[in-house]
Amino acid sequence: MVGKKLKIGWFSFTCSEDSTMVFIELMNEHLDEWRRLIEFRHARVLKKDNHLNDIDVAFVEGAITNEKDADMLRQIRQNSRKLIAIGSCAVSGMPAAQRNSFDPEMNGEIQFLIKRFKQSDKVRAIKEVVKVDGDVPGCPMEEAVFLSTLHDCMKEFGVVDA
Repeated sequence: MVGKKLKIGWFSFTCSEDSTMVFIELMNEHLDEWRRLIEFRHARVLKKDNHLNDIDVAFVEGAITNEKDADMLRQIRQNSRKLIAIGSCAVSGMPAAQRNSFDPEMNGEIQFLIKRFKQSDKVRAIKEVVKVDGDVPGCPMEEAVFLSTLHDCMKEFGVVDA
């Protein structure tokens, strides 16, 4: 299907954003190919003019640490045909969710920060908030798994031949 592009969004929540950096590095290697096959609907790391509608695949990095982010994640899910968790924080919540296992004393010591920054009591993996259709593990994400997942999405959405 000549001219059809995979419409993607790249989103990052609480994490080190190392998978985003890997994604940008992969663009150095694949930009010529991807320019013909991908339409970046939303990628704040790449462009100013972003759209949160008509997304084929949303790639979501990071854990959810507050209700504002949970609401944004729900919007992303609503506006995407498929959602892929990217990296350990998105997939399992860890290591961003390490405060979930703090003992009562340590938890008490951080409560002023939780309140000040309007954080949720618990840090959540994205699958605890919305339906996830797939994941790319690793911290940072495993490049080969991401490339395979991206190619599978291109086949699924008719951008490349199956």
